[in-house]
Amino acid sequence: VQLVESGGGLVQAGGSLRVSCAASGRTFRIYTMVWFRQAPGKGREFVSGMGWNPGTEYYSDSVKGRFTISRENGENTVYLQMNSLKPEDTGVYYCAGDRSVRARSLWSDEDGYDYWGQGTQVTVSS
Repeated sequence: VQLVESGGGLVQAGGSLRVSCAASGRTFRIYTMVWFRQAPGKGREFVSGMGWNPGTEYYSDSVKGRFTISRENGENTVYLQMNSLKPEDTGVYYCAGDRSVRARSLWSDEDGYDYWGQGTQVTVSS
């Protein structure tokens, strides 16, 4: 199983982008799907996550109100709609998935995810 991100790019501050993450290969139900990002010279930061059902969305304070996570369970695909982008949103965005129902308190913990994508670059110019 591989997670493949797409949709990154260059955008001006205030603009929008949508990044996607799709599972390929022999897939199992991926209950927890999350997004992390890594800015140049910094560690990986949790951005958003979602469980299997609607209403389980969760966001870091830095993106709350600007980003929206959604998913298509039948396709094991997760999206991140990013609006009102800021230069500090610049980074490589990674998706990760867990075949188990992970407690929300653990979503920001990079350890233990079953799958990771290769990342997609998002650059926000000022």
